[in-house]
Amino acid sequence: MSLLDQFEYTFEPALIKEFQEKTTPMSAKAGETILDYGQLVRFMPIILKGVVKVYRMEEDGREILLYYVNHNESCAMTFTCCMEQFPSEIKAVAEEDVEMLAVPISVMDEWMMKYSTWKSFVMKTIRNRFNELLKTIDHIAFQKLDERLEHYLIEKSTISGSRVLNLSHEQIATDLATSRVVISRLLKKLENDKRLLLYRNQIKLLSAMKLAD
Repeated sequence: MSLLDQFEYTFEPALIKEFQEKTTPMSAKAGETILDYGQLVRFMPIILKGVVKVYRMEEDGREILLYYVNHNESCAMTFTCCMEQFPSEIKAVAEEDVEMLAVPISVMDEWMMKYSTWKSFVMKTIRNRFNELLKTIDHIAFQKLDERLEHYLIEKSTISGSRVLNLSHEQIATDLATSRVVISRLLKKLENDKRLLLYRNQIKLLSAMKLAD
């Protein structure tokens, strides 16, 4: 799919032309770190294909999953770091194979003044990511871990489009900032409740596990 096909209803033709001239196509394999903590952010990624998950590290060294970035979306955290030239406070990892456009820092401010569609895209990105961060805070503050786990599995299934998830207990524990032992116990309870089936590094959600619309 061409850039024109992908963004014809998002950006005006003149901006798409600048995309073609000034951005750099990049790719990352599933599990590859795209941006790490403390790294200088020199471009804003726009995801063309695949999904990226964004982490934040707590003071004790544990990581927690903040949100996902899907196709035709970008990461507000990288935008703010880019504009203020701060080292990255997040880590971005490819959830699956990813193709993206790297928008260089040198043009982002210029485009904010020049193209209303770019400004709208950036502001919408910041608003959406802020809302997702609020949801993450709500889940941590007000939900029990078993509820957070169920929400996590449903979100993973919705993003992948499959009820079969290739996940280890260790990976889930990392994403939810808890221990593997606790996750294993909660998953076993869900299996006993006939909500899912457990396999080696794989989980199948059953019909009793309601997916998001």
